[in-house]
Amino acid sequence: MGTPISPSVMEYFPYPEVRIHQDQFINTIYNAVNTRQSVLIEGSNGLGKTISALSACLPVAIEKKLKILYVARTHRQHERVIDELRMIYKKHPISGISIKGRHEMCLNAFAANGAFDSKSLMEMCDLLKAKGRCPYYKNVDMQTYDYLQLVKQLTVKPYTATEIQHICKKKELCPYELVKASLPDTKVIALSYLYAFDPMIRTAFLKHINTDLSKVILVVDEAHNIPETAVDISSSNLSLFVLRQAEIEANHYGNRDIEQFIHFFHEEIEKLIETVHREEIVSSDRIIDIIQKCGISNARSFFEHMHEIGVGIRRNMLAEGKNPRSYVNSMAEFLLHWLDTCDDSSYINVASHYYNEKNQKTAKLETVALDPSQITEPVFSATYANVIMSGTLQPLNAYLKITKLSKNAAQFIAPSPFPKEHIFSAVCYGVTTAMEKRTSTMYKTIIKRIIEVVDNTPKNTGIFVASFDVMKSLLNEGLALALDRPLYKEERGMTSKQNEKLVSDFKDCGNKMGAVFLGVLGGRTSEGVDFPGNQMNSVIIVGVPYAEPTPRVKAQIEYYEKRFPSFGREYGYVLPAMKKASQAAGRPVRTLDDRGVIIFLDSRYATGYCRNFLPSWVNDGMKMLPDQDGALAKEVKTFFNFVKATP
Repeated sequence: MGTPISPSVMEYFPYPEVRIHQDQFINTIYNAVNTRQSVLIEGSNGLGKTISALSACLPVAIEKKLKILYVARTHRQHERVIDELRMIYKKHPISGISIKGRHEMCLNAFAANGAFDSKSLMEMCDLLKAKGRCPYYKNVDMQTYDYLQLVKQLTVKPYTATEIQHICKKKELCPYELVKASLPDTKVIALSYLYAFDPMIRTAFLKHINTDLSKVILVVDEAHNIPETAVDISSSNLSLFVLRQAEIEANHYGNRDIEQFIHFFHEEIEKLIETVHREEIVSSDRIIDIIQKCGISNARSFFEHMHEIGVGIRRNMLAEGKNPRSYVNSMAEFLLHWLDTCDDSSYINVASHYYNEKNQKTAKLETVALDPSQITEPVFSATYANVIMSGTLQPLNAYLKITKLSKNAAQFIAPSPFPKEHIFSAVCYGVTTAMEKRTSTMYKTIIKRIIEVVDNTPKNTGIFVASFDVMKSLLNEGLALALDRPLYKEERGMTSKQNEKLVSDFKDCGNKMGAVFLGVLGGRTSEGVDFPGNQMNSVIIVGVPYAEPTPRVKAQIEYYEKRFPSFGREYGYVLPAMKKASQAAGRPVRTLDDRGVIIFLDSRYATGYCRNFLPSWVNDGMKMLPDQDGALAKEVKTFFNFVKATP
């Protein structure tokens, strides 16, 4: 017998039936949000998390005159929110919009092609509008009848960003401006994490929606991504390429004082990096010494001067019909950020070598953030309520502490809705990718186990490995030759379009004879793509994706150890790896009708310690298989024979 759901929630729940355990999920969210309390909640795929969160939050948002910001990682997830809102709309009128980043929405080819990130596009957009050089904005500025009608239309029913783009392309209107005008009267907005968590983007966005965080219910989907996203937002870098280009730029525009500083700074940084093998933490004193050697007495004043010059250069470039990208400006922003953080123990400075897009070795300086809560806490503490949800959040208490979500937040782990007979999970003894065990013999044994799974899987199999090094070793030991099905392989440095084509071609094989996908844990495909049905019947996780113990990883562990005594290694090293493995494990099981095999080819997953970090729907009933040829093949074959025989 299910738990009764509040009648006010059922006004918005659009489906005739509630799935098993979905009632508990909905009630937990509604009871928390209705009492202005945040909730940290884990639920597996197939539970219906999106519609549950929307149905539970909408009655509170309507009654209290609040907005719902639903943040997620991908456009696909944003559009899923709009799909569910359309179902709700049939029962109860509601408005909603999904938003792509300005870069993806922009129809002005000059601006979109010339910007290298969202911030630079925002600045370029403002310059083009000020100069009257954007025809799409001009049409908006004229406040045409079509434009005003579209604004009204967008505030009545749900629309996806893609639909808005198509409409605007036909009408030659700026999609960004149209969306911006519609936001104040839109109840639900689906958008990327940056709109909520990047301080600069959030400030501008809140002005557009004409409200503040205290009037917002924030729903964070796939919330396991947030700590890493927060660290990325807080960090910055300065490459040797930018330094070279900044010097050329300063010379071209006749800024002699800046050119001299950049030239000297560039030379000194190159000397510093020559002493670095791969990566090294650099003390703030070393950078200060370089600046002082340059003869700069007031660093902040000089860097602010550089920044102003950079802004001026960008204006000049725009006037010349060029893309207004200033390397002087970029360098100044990095140095100002470095100054702001150099005495903060939650940041480190790192010098490292890396390979660029042309596979050429180069180097960079970075200011690396260690504390996600500096980004998350100001948001979580200011909203009306937060719904933090994912299929992989355990242990919940660790997430709460790392992000500084309120200690009073409600916590709930929803039981899996999947019948136990729909999932077979197992760990194989006798195999591991632990560094000291990475031998030719070990990789050959791993390949044997992979073949046992692939040969007994009806259609598609996914293999996600701990690193590109592990992938290379498996291929060197003959993985591709051992497979009798087509192999689709992720490559380091693939563009998103190349990856999408690769994944699409692999998925198509689920309608044919089947194929094998080989990717990396923590990559785009292992976390951001769904493979329902025959698109992926089995998934194999090869190795535990622990980060390479670089200086920055060690610094992260040490920082967490100071904040959370005895938990530094767990929070800074183990948890990120287990989240990647858990995410990959869920790729083949996306709907309640799916049947999937999940195989961990590393004996470390059999330990009680590692199993504590796996979601219960994987862990419950997980088999431990002996180091014996044929044992895995027998289990996989038996599972799929049972599936075939089951109506």
